[in-house]
Amino acid sequence: MHPARSGTDALALRRLSGLLLCALGTLTSGAGNAGNVETTSSPPAGSVDVSTDSPAEQRSLWSHDAFLDFGHALSFQHPANRQWRNRGTTPRLNETQLNMAGIAVTKEATAASPWGMELLAHAGRDALAFGFHTNQPEVDHADALRHFGRANVSWLAPTGNGLKLQAGLFSSLVGYESLYAKDNLHYTRSWIADYSPYLMFGLNASVPLGERFTATAYVVNGYFHLAQANAAPGYGAQLAFRPSSRWTLRETVYYGPEQAATGIEHWRFFLDTVAEWRGDATTVAFGHQAGTEQSALPGAPRSFWTGAMLSARWNVAGPFSVAVRPEVFWDPDGLLTGARQLVRAVTSTLEYRLSRRASGAGAIFRLEHRYDQSTGPEGGFFGRRDPVTGDIGLIGGQHLAIASLILTFDTR
Repeated sequence: MHPARSGTDALALRRLSGLLLCALGTLTSGAGNAGNVETTSSPPAGSVDVSTDSPAEQRSLWSHDAFLDFGHALSFQHPANRQWRNRGTTPRLNETQLNMAGIAVTKEATAASPWGMELLAHAGRDALAFGFHTNQPEVDHADALRHFGRANVSWLAPTGNGLKLQAGLFSSLVGYESLYAKDNLHYTRSWIADYSPYLMFGLNASVPLGERFTATAYVVNGYFHLAQANAAPGYGAQLAFRPSSRWTLRETVYYGPEQAATGIEHWRFFLDTVAEWRGDATTVAFGHQAGTEQSALPGAPRSFWTGAMLSARWNVAGPFSVAVRPEVFWDPDGLLTGARQLVRAVTSTLEYRLSRRASGAGAIFRLEHRYDQSTGPEGGFFGRRDPVTGDIGLIGGQHLAIASLILTFDTR
């Protein structure tokens, strides 16, 4: 994560938004037809599919999708600078924002057509600060590269057990939640999501091990793909297990240098655990992360951080769903957030989802409340400005009420 920037590439955002509004125009024509309401949402980010597709499947391997994500986060504390301290996604408060707009094209790799690709361009408030690391230099051309959400090619081996290679910018193998709110159970992301990579740049290779396991190895340019502490790569592996059609378990490790000093004694070790259960009307997901790193500064102690979240979503009736997510994030050395703090939060979400099967257009309306509490030597959220000194004070707790509208178009 990186502090939000003022240069937002407004011209590119206006052009992209215009294209998306045209693509989503079909939603406004007859969207109120209740017979076209679809209540089954796509699998959220973090779920794992270890199945293989039949080459005889009669459908197009190409798909196109687009989305617009508008949100307004009202802080009852009314911070003077309207900023949500230490956050990369939905960082602005008490303002209506176009948090994300994206357009994508995807070609699926199958046994009959082994080459695949993904290309996703995006812009908006949430595209400003993701992919960066606190107190690390940026990669060259970071201001342009942050407008890409995926840009990769893949190849499915025609023989063997289904070996698949993927190279370029791809969705992170770490974490449960996506950079894009439309793919998540809640509108705002958890703390462990904002401080782990949403995307990775490099190469990964995955292979099924029987019917229930999938193993993946990867080499990437670093923990956050838009940060560059050094020129050395990072390495990792993942094991996914599906004991049944409802359960997904996944363990992922990352190991690599995240400082200017690249000696192995200073490498970062990071562990990510995800467990998901999907019922007919209920989804429950658990995520836990922990990392450690020895600073190269003389006399500096070993840094450590950890966090966890538990999210549950229930489809109440038709297009209505509710969800709740308690979470905790502990950064005692301030390595990731830039502040020594312990954060606890609870998020509650009410969702109404509308989908038109014929056109592929849809809309997601969400109302959300969350309470975050930050304690510790450097904890707190921005508050009001001191009338005497002019300084913005810090407060220990923050209540947010959030309203959002996400418009989607998907040909799949």
